[in-house]
Amino acid sequence: MVIEQQIAQALAGAVKELYGAAITPAQIQLQKTKKEFEGHLTVVVFPLLRLSKKSPEQTATEIGRYLQEKESCIAGFNVIKGFLNLTIAAPYWIELLNSIQRQPRYGITPVTENSPLIMIEYSSPNTNKPLHLGHVRNNLLGYSLAQIMQANGNKVVKTNIVNDRGIHICKSMLAWQKWGNGVTPESSGKKGDHLIGDFYVLFDKHYKQELAELEKQGLTKEKAEAQSELMAEAREMLRQWEAGDEAVVSLWKTMNSWVYAGFDETYKQLGVSFDKIYYESNTYLEGKGKVLEGLEKGVFYRKDDSSVWADLTPDGLDHKLLLRADGTSVYMTQDIGTAKLRFADYPIDKMIYVVGNEQNYHFQVLALLLDRLGFSWGKDLVHFSYGMVELPEGKMKSREGTVVDADDLMAEMIDTARETSQELGKLDNCTPEEAENIARVVGLGCLKYFILKVDPRKNMTFNPKESIDFNGNTGSFIQYTYARIRSVLRKAEEQNIVLPETIPAGTPVSAKEENLIQLLADFASVVREAGNEYSPACIANYIYDLVKEYNQFYHDYSILREENPDIKVFRLVLSANVAKIIKEGTGLLGIEVPERM
Repeated sequence: MVIEQQIAQALAGAVKELYGAAITPAQIQLQKTKKEFEGHLTVVVFPLLRLSKKSPEQTATEIGRYLQEKESCIAGFNVIKGFLNLTIAAPYWIELLNSIQRQPRYGITPVTENSPLIMIEYSSPNTNKPLHLGHVRNNLLGYSLAQIMQANGNKVVKTNIVNDRGIHICKSMLAWQKWGNGVTPESSGKKGDHLIGDFYVLFDKHYKQELAELEKQGLTKEKAEAQSELMAEAREMLRQWEAGDEAVVSLWKTMNSWVYAGFDETYKQLGVSFDKIYYESNTYLEGKGKVLEGLEKGVFYRKDDSSVWADLTPDGLDHKLLLRADGTSVYMTQDIGTAKLRFADYPIDKMIYVVGNEQNYHFQVLALLLDRLGFSWGKDLVHFSYGMVELPEGKMKSREGTVVDADDLMAEMIDTARETSQELGKLDNCTPEEAENIARVVGLGCLKYFILKVDPRKNMTFNPKESIDFNGNTGSFIQYTYARIRSVLRKAEEQNIVLPETIPAGTPVSAKEENLIQLLADFASVVREAGNEYSPACIANYIYDLVKEYNQFYHDYSILREENPDIKVFRLVLSANVAKIIKEGTGLLGIEVPERM
């Protein structure tokens, strides 16, 4: 808030005047006053005692008196041990609300021609299965992070790298050839990604049956795996793909096209998008070329078996394989190739990878390798490392078909939102089309909020039943509050009440209303914090606090029934700005808010 900067400046002046010591405003410890104490802002006095050479209480009292005398915005103060609690004068809160009112996108920094360009990679699916709950967390975090970085004045490019090659894809292809009977998404009535995922699970089922038969014959598990004919066929298919076999490549293109169509539907329903999609089938050869270039320059070295390695021991790590003895790529090589293509496409200032925390070491290594290869943003790349998402029953396994499918999860959330809203009578006055849209907006909003309110670095358990509650720390509680405010504002319009651009300075303001204005003003610093910390949870938890505070105000104070017309208009303006910040904040999370509920 501007008031915090003003008071920090005044405090520095107070210390100079009272104790003859020069300090900067940045050295002042200023925080919001705790709810149990009177005041708005609290100065932590202890660091100043070495300058005052006095007790905490005496120092705080002297500074408080000085500020009250010199600063018109300070209405009073109190001292609790080593803490100086300052009360801000009422006219300042009106001035602050007017300032927020004048800014349609308060707290958002505009992007300019000279803004830094940040590229954010998220999603990164495999084309052998549909998106699941783990992908949902990844996509929601990535998309929200992109919105937050843009809100902090950065140009943002959202990218996706699709893992469309490798043995896992050949498993689905082979299973379709053997047991598919020519089935297609059209003939089966299934989304393409679901259909291909079924064949991935089917391959694993037959593979396990084959291993069980071989082990019955007395083979060890390792020998059974080595003698598996099914796995040998999958490896041969991969070899044929890499050799450019026309029939294999044609089948690969066809089945991948089914998957991409399915992914697009899921992304659209989830409300996420990308500016550029890269494919590993295009990047792995680029990576190989870049590694060989590094080999020529002495950045990497070749072993006797012809494999290529990077020596990372000077950086406290080990030796890293980059090309196998047969010349084939590893994942690290593919990431180097993707980086090369991205750097050619965009003037990247910062690269953020949204990938689970099981890949922490991988990105530590990638940063070093990209830096050695001359990518200016390499060493400072950000691995947005997030925890795993589990269900109350435990972990999910793709090949066993026990994952929570993203499409099924979204449908379940929408169904639950519809049922809950109907039970509470919240859809009674809606047309069928409005009711269905509200169910979609609320169901997906609950899903997104439940996932994004958690610190991204932590593992989390997703419980669909807990996520929809119109009274708890949920998306629906926030959405309902927004809809409630919009309803109040519509009724005000019906009464021909016009909201002014400016509220008069002498309008009386209660302590509850001051708290709300202070919370509104905090939005700008919360957006900055979310960008600095790479944490959508900062936004989510702020919005919940704002909504909770507004509902207490709504319960305790009349708005449209207020008899004083000036106070009525003030409360309507306050409510309108709360709605504005709710919509702006939820937008940064990719959450829609309904106009009515």
